[in-house]
This record gives sequence, structure tokens and C-alpha cells, in this order.
Amino acid sequence: MARNASIIDQGLRAALELAAEKPWASLTLGEIALRADLTLNDFHGIATRETLADAVDAHFDRAMSAEGVASDDLPRERLFEVIMLRFEAMEEFRDGLKSLFSYRETAPDHLVRLPAARAASARWALASAGLDDDSGGPLSLKVLAIAFVIARTERAWRKETSGDFALTMAALDKSLRAAEARMGWLSRFSGRFTSNTAKPTQENDAPENGATGE
Repeated sequence: MARNASIIDQGLRAALELAAEKPWASLTLGEIALRADLTLNDFHGIATRETLADAVDAHFDRAMSAEGVASDDLPRERLFEVIMLRFEAMEEFRDGLKSLFSYRETAPDHLVRLPAARAASARWALASAGLDDDSGGPLSLKVLAIAFVIARTERAWRKETSGDFALTMAALDKSLRAAEARMGWLSRFSGRFTSNTAKPTQENDAPENGATGE
């Protein structure tokens, strides 16, 4: 299994290099193998051009857990840090990724699998930030929210021209703040989920006017 994963990683990186030179749809598995320093037989039963395309999200998701985050940072700050690691890792392959993303948007078989890939990315972002629990809201809803955040941020990343991640960081911050506000609304509406799981003290339960019954 480790060898298979290594071949997929090598193949994907080679394919992205080639996709920077010509459209993803024009790539052949043979030339990908050649660029990856592999033989076509190395891919047999392991990878095709299509499975390499499907592997792209998980490949860059791993960057989100490459560094630790400060446990005393706000949840939004932790998520910002780990998600930015993903886009920083993608930058080396910008042109190839833009070619792949454009192809993926016109391929129905890839489009139907994209929501699951987004959800997997969101789950790993939450895990990397130490937020893959039900505090602040049910995990399933947090996954949906962060999947949307990653998708919106990716659109901004694709428009970058200066290399300073200004558009990416602005879109990520705005999307995370919006997601935080929505989850806060859900917490107030449901009364079931809060970011602070500590039980109220007797002092907090006292009447607002300070009366003690004496």
C-alpha cells in the first residue's frame, strides 16, 4: 500500500508539471509515467489519469497537518493557519492545478465526486486544527461549513497574480468569519451547542437582581 501511495504521489506531481505546459485533457498516462521517472507498468492496477485527478485534494490536504497550531488560539485562527498551509503547498503547482480544476469543472464524473472530496478536506482541516469534535456545533455541520470555506477560498486563490496570497487570505478570513457567525446563530437557536462546555456555576444561576432569599 505504501508503494501504491508513493506511485500516486509521484504520478500526480508529474501530471501537474505537465498540465502547466498543456491542458490536462491532453495528457496521456505514458507521458505522465515518463515525467515521473516511472514506467507505464508501474501504474498498472494503481493509477490512471482520472484517479490521479481524484487524488489531488487528499494530496494537498496533508499539508494542513504538517505543522502544529497553538492550542490557545481562537478556533477561527487555527483554521486559518491550517487551511493557508494547504494553499501555500498548492502554489508550487499553480498552473497545473488551474488546468486540472478547469478540466474537473467540465467532467461530470469528477463533479459528482467533488462534494465528497470537499467534505474530506474539511474534516482534515478540522482535525488539523483540533476542532473535530462537537463543541460549538455538531461536527457534521462544521464539515459542511468548512467545505464551503475551502471552496470559496480556492476560487480566490485561482485569481491570485501577485504571489502574496492577498486575495486568498482575504477570502479565507471573510469566509471563516461568516461560518463562525452562522455556527454561533445555530448555537443560540438550538441551545444545544456552545463553544464553552463548562457547566454554569451556582453563582451564574443566581437571580439577576442579586436577591438571595434572605
